[in-house]
Amino acid sequence: MDTVARRQVALWLLICSAMVFAILVVGGVTRLTHSGLSIVEWQPIVGVIPPLNPAEWDETFEKYKKTPEYQQVNHQMTLAEFKSIFYWEYWHRVLGRLIGLVFLLPFIYFLLRRRIAPSLVPKLLGMFVLGGLQGAMGWYMVKSGLVDDPRVSHYRLTAHLSLAFLIFLSMFWVAMGLLSERSRGSHDVALQGLQRIGFWLTILVGYMVITGGFVAGIRAGKAYNSFPLMNGHVLPPESFIIDPWYLNFFNNMALVQFDHRLGAWLLVFLVPWFWWKIRSAAVSSTARLAATLLLVGVFIQIALGIATLLLAVPVGLGAAHQGGAMVVLGLLLWLNHELRVARVPGDSI
Repeated sequence: MDTVARRQVALWLLICSAMVFAILVVGGVTRLTHSGLSIVEWQPIVGVIPPLNPAEWDETFEKYKKTPEYQQVNHQMTLAEFKSIFYWEYWHRVLGRLIGLVFLLPFIYFLLRRRIAPSLVPKLLGMFVLGGLQGAMGWYMVKSGLVDDPRVSHYRLTAHLSLAFLIFLSMFWVAMGLLSERSRGSHDVALQGLQRIGFWLTILVGYMVITGGFVAGIRAGKAYNSFPLMNGHVLPPESFIIDPWYLNFFNNMALVQFDHRLGAWLLVFLVPWFWWKIRSAAVSSTARLAATLLLVGVFIQIALGIATLLLAVPVGLGAAHQGGAMVVLGLLLWLNHELRVARVPGDSI
């Protein structure tokens, strides 16, 4: 690939990454406003068109009235109130379809124009497959809330959330590699150490995403709304009341929230330490900038998390906290990339 082609493909992937971020935030609002079960069918083509007249709205509302959520929770809901939740889920689905088109059409164009290196094609096809799996997982998740219990499976919700982060990670990482090529290895022991720390911090952020998914899925943020202790305890005594014991890690509000808090405490100590090591290491000025922004981003994200908890998960803060997780991941990926970029003579350290 020549330089122009690399930049064009990178820009396309960055646009797709931004759209994944947007759908994550919209998805957060959809979940927090309990809008996700308002559309009871999966129609990839005709579903793009919303109800256009009173008869179609009545028909759509009647389908919703047959769901457990309406019958058990929203049985007094009016048509006007239904429309407000319908549109959040509708735009969430439309944005998902739009991401698919914005990815697929330029991919075909770049492929036909031979502007994609052969080694890159399998990676891009993998991203497209992940996008398809994400759409299928989204519907699989919604179906779990249309049977008996008007709540989606927290396992499926966590899988759906994690797939969004995996798609973002793959797009963003490949895009950065196209903008500035990463070296295959370094003989600098100190730099290797920083790279390993950056990698494990990325794993920790992944842990935070997964535990955050379970917190959201069982609505654990509505409980233990105090900080730094959980209703006066570091670890609440009811954290292992479910039998068998391992189910507490997924179904027990106390332990699920504790696990998420534990990851946040680790980030509070590890990220400043990582920032300090980078400030005193022979790395590029861009890497130092990325480290500083990561430090700021992590503390903003933790502040959002605390505020969200103390206020029992208001919609705006909850959505901001979910979006903030992807911002932190993006900053960490950027820093990991910069620690691996081939050194250019004259680069500022």
